[in-house]
Amino acid sequence: MKINARLKKIGDLVEANSFCLDIGCDHAFLDIYLVKRNKSIKAIASDIAQGPLNQAKENIKRENLEAEIELRLGNGLDTYSKEIDTVIISGMGGRNIIGICKNNLKILKQIKTLIISPNNYQEDVKRFLVKNGFYIANEELVKDKKFIYQIIVFKKGKKRYRKKEYFFGPVLLQKKEPLFYEYYKREIKSREILLTLLPKNFILKRYVTKKEINLIKNVLS
Repeated sequence: MKINARLKKIGDLVEANSFCLDIGCDHAFLDIYLVKRNKSIKAIASDIAQGPLNQAKENIKRENLEAEIELRLGNGLDTYSKEIDTVIISGMGGRNIIGICKNNLKILKQIKTLIISPNNYQEDVKRFLVKNGFYIANEELVKDKKFIYQIIVFKKGKKRYRKKEYFFGPVLLQKKEPLFYEYYKREIKSREILLTLLPKNFILKRYVTKKEINLIKNVLS
């Protein structure tokens, strides 16, 4: 079974002896990778739709992992149970991820580790989870085909971050690996394109965008 670079990187960040809930599991490729990589990891694959779960069931059966991976149908953290210590949410919009967490704040307090890979609004996700009792334990960038994704590991606890750290990610900012430069050069280009499209009367948005461009350029220089 082949797994894409993004899911592999997420799987490699899961600690031994973890009990994972994979929200929006799709075809359960990540869950299969997890339990095959480390027999001490337990996985629950959950999805809001029956269709993906049916396909996940077939994939799990093909790998003879029915005893290792449980399937659950439900919306977001509705499929959580007390034995779970690690929750994984990948491939969704950042605001959708925030919504899932906001709708289950009591459950959120019980989770020890969150591994999140938002498609957008990464800064908003960081701010929300830090505000709700987590700190950023690790961050990775991964290139999958032509896209570069952020993966953020949150742990239960408290830390304070500067605005710059929320924007870039405190761990990514410290590492400054080659992919960091590639990712944020792309961010400059996307903002420069946005400036050409924004009407002149969008004064605040234009100001914020220009400020972000300058911030990124300063960090990359």
